[in-house]
Amino acid sequence: MKPIAPLFARSPVRSVVVSLRRIPALPAANPTVLATLLGASLSLPMSVAHAAPEVMPSYNASQSEQVNRGAYVARQADCMGCHKEDYSGGVAVEAPMGTIYATNITPSIKYGIGNYTEQDFKNALTKGKTPTHRLYPAMPYPDYNAMSDEDISALFAYFKTVPAVDEAPEHKTQLPFPFNIRTVMLGWNIVNMPKWQARDGLNDTQKYGQYLVDNLAHCGTCHTPRNTTFGYDMNNYLSGAMLGNWHAPNITPDASSGIGNWSEADIVTYLRQGKIHQKAVASGPMNEVVYNSTRYLSDKDLSAIASYLKAVPAITTEDTVQPVNSAALPSEHSPTMTFDLLAQMDYLKQAKAQAKSPGESLYLNQCASCHGVNGYGQPDAGYAPIVGISSLRRDNPAPVINVVAHGIQQVPNTRPRMPGFKDELSAEEMAQVVNYVRTTFGGLSNSDVSADDINGHLNRGDSAPFLIKNAGWLAVLGIIAGLIVLVLLIRWLFRRRA
Repeated sequence: MKPIAPLFARSPVRSVVVSLRRIPALPAANPTVLATLLGASLSLPMSVAHAAPEVMPSYNASQSEQVNRGAYVARQADCMGCHKEDYSGGVAVEAPMGTIYATNITPSIKYGIGNYTEQDFKNALTKGKTPTHRLYPAMPYPDYNAMSDEDISALFAYFKTVPAVDEAPEHKTQLPFPFNIRTVMLGWNIVNMPKWQARDGLNDTQKYGQYLVDNLAHCGTCHTPRNTTFGYDMNNYLSGAMLGNWHAPNITPDASSGIGNWSEADIVTYLRQGKIHQKAVASGPMNEVVYNSTRYLSDKDLSAIASYLKAVPAITTEDTVQPVNSAALPSEHSPTMTFDLLAQMDYLKQAKAQAKSPGESLYLNQCASCHGVNGYGQPDAGYAPIVGISSLRRDNPAPVINVVAHGIQQVPNTRPRMPGFKDELSAEEMAQVVNYVRTTFGGLSNSDVSADDINGHLNRGDSAPFLIKNAGWLAVLGIIAGLIVLVLLIRWLFRRRA
């Protein structure tokens, strides 16, 4: 990601939808043992989950139960989101103070964690302290701080079995002063380390869901806003935050701006498949989370997450989402249209000839070949349906502006990339497209995004807090002030002796 993003933002977005291709089946294994390893609840009805979890490619029947449990914990914690599928590192995390690159965490002696003891591993995970240096909290140790010893031990056992990658990532973290002094993180930890504790009134399922949400899955990393020192603003827990150009939405159960209108089954479906019909499609960093992590999680885990998210305190924000107005949404032209390329081409040609507005004409020329004339996409080919999705129904048009302007990059080896149009369309033209899709496929009664709104979003500049943006000269002033105080103290001591 090139734009400025919060300290804890993930790597660049890779795709608009999640690949639902199945991973090759595992070797034959006792189903009860397998369910235990994956934390599954065999008694949970499929109607709750709607689809079985993807079979993890890292499961190995020849390994111990603890190792395979650790492989599952790695999915729960989304380790590969920053460290890649082979854990060799190198993924860029854009923070307000500069780019932080994830490190190699394979058991390489020279380049990875091959010399770590389990205690070293635990210190890195929960305190941000390696045997040689302090970590930046782009590695979410503030969340992992409350990981259980059992999960840490299993994860360490698993990483010892990962093939070693004996090379360093291509890039190395090099932040400007004073952030290049890693001991600064000691002070940050004192001020900002969260104090995780179970909420009152939760049942056992919700308590487990809180553990997943707050710690392993570290949902707050993106969805909880930050204070001036970039610690969590816990008064606005899970109420949404900006990630560079992306906005991680409010996921509290508020009906107007959060997910209060989602059922627990909706949440499970979204985390499993990355989409809910006429409600949401996982895009941006959330798509990575689904692709790398949540599609592999058991019904037990996803149901616990859903149950807990419905139990957290609802927070109303200004980013209101309008209810779905099904009557205002276009109907699908034909049940077979998304699978019939020739029919799509003919229908698109007819639609272009009958376009009634500049916005419609631009959409048909630039977008409809993928998303369809009526917005139902081509799901089998990976082009997302956009009818009724929540980003189009938000009062704040920023999410739609961002997608139209910047597009959505690709999770490697999954689905087609959506291009951005900021270099191809004028601000006025992008505004016309945004207004057309919000009213036509979002069902809004009107949308008045202007060219000035587009330019304002594209040129909104650095959104980092004052302390972060000005840390360099503030640190210099602090050093000078400290030296002055020291000189005055020494002078006072000499005068006192005299």
